[in-house]
Amino acid sequence: MKMKMKKQIPNFTNEAEERCLWQRHDSSKYLGWFNAEDTVLPRLKPSIRKISIRLPESMIDGLKVLANKRDVPYQSLLKIFLAERIDSELH
Repeated sequence: MKMKMKKQIPNFTNEAEERCLWQRHDSSKYLGWFNAEDTVLPRLKPSIRKISIRLPESMIDGLKVLANKRDVPYQSLLKIFLAERIDSELH
């Protein structure tokens, strides 16, 4: 069985350019996924963007009380709550 030649992956000048290509094109035209192997990337951290959000002080106070009971920073608890809600809404 003869396999088609895959498209050559272009050289990118920056990450944004590469991201744009993969958002608009099917990667199977560039990569032979049938040869792919599972791998673990233990040190991979997600990109983080800082945002500002205005919340009522009473909400922040309640969040701090809950965070204190769990012995975690309140910002971390807020991220946990947001992640759980996003996951439940998407699924």
